[in-house]
Amino acid sequence: MHASVCDIIADLAQNAIEADATRIEVDVATDPAEIRVRIQDNGKGMDERTLAKAKDPFYSEPGKHDRRRVGLGIPLLMQTASAVGGTVDIQSTPGKGTCVSFTLDARHLDTPPFGDLPETFLGLMTFGGSYDLILTRTTPNDNYTVSRSELVDTLGNLEEIDNLVLARAYVRSQEENLNL
Repeated sequence: MHASVCDIIADLAQNAIEADATRIEVDVATDPAEIRVRIQDNGKGMDERTLAKAKDPFYSEPGKHDRRRVGLGIPLLMQTASAVGGTVDIQSTPGKGTCVSFTLDARHLDTPPFGDLPETFLGLMTFGGSYDLILTRTTPNDNYTVSRSELVDTLGNLEEIDNLVLARAYVRSQEENLNL
């Protein structure tokens, strides 16, 4: 299984970046009973045959991962959701993009730990390419939205360490405000 829910999110968002998406929306909602995640992109999408292959742990798109022959992201997500009474829904249209939604029972003993969402999000924002990554985070107490384009417009290049430190502090402050 994945080490954390944030690892699952990172894998799916990285897939979107690699699918040439220019806009990736990551919605994460948590409450004491459930974790709900939706990752929607406008990348190249998949037809039904390719989507079926993506669910196979022994398949990886040729050329996508040069050093490995299997793609475990979606199969492990499906296994994790099944093990904890969750759900997985994948909708994809060639040329239009993909939407992966999943829920996990936050109270289930085998639900992976949530992980470090600010660090995950910032790691994804440092991938090269022209794309916007928008995170919307919701809890019963509050919510926030932060995007790669806004951070770049405000801070500059996120590959520069000083700018990345400021971006990290900002996203962490937003996350901490959810717990007040």
